[in-house]
Amino acid sequence: MPLDQPTAPKNRLESSKQVEDKVMTTNNLSEAAKAVVRRNTEEVQGGGNFEVFEELFADDFLDHTPQPGRTPDKDGARQLYKILRTAFPDFYADIHWQLADGDRVTTYKTYHGTHRGEFLGVAPTGRQIQFETVDVMRVRNGKITEHWGVANLFSLMQQLGASPANYS
Repeated sequence: MPLDQPTAPKNRLESSKQVEDKVMTTNNLSEAAKAVVRRNTEEVQGGGNFEVFEELFADDFLDHTPQPGRTPDKDGARQLYKILRTAFPDFYADIHWQLADGDRVTTYKTYHGTHRGEFLGVAPTGRQIQFETVDVMRVRNGKITEHWGVANLFSLMQQLGASPANYS
């Protein structure tokens, strides 16, 4: 048998060790990916640190669910974050939970802020807002490469007085 051919495990213990090593590698990848996404949520979205944005987002980033008027690339994400930080200077998120499957991280969070700047054509109201989101971000080599997400913008717009409260 050539030396470069894989061999079958000699016993159950060796097979279990291989599975354990694979699980540990996947867990490490998942934990590292969660840390990148958490850093984006806390330092970029919540702290307005756009140097960290440049560090965390891949140049070929793709947003599969861009917000209205935004391009689905890195520049579109940067613009959205800046719009949110301008409209809600104290913008931050409470992360309720994160789940990772390899390089994909799902995060459920509630955003909070005070409406101090124009947002989607709504003049500042001074109102406190909060809205929920569920995001999935793919992280490869320490960079966010893809995003899918759902944000409850209808609730946000109602809080700003832009939509009738009786819509359901």
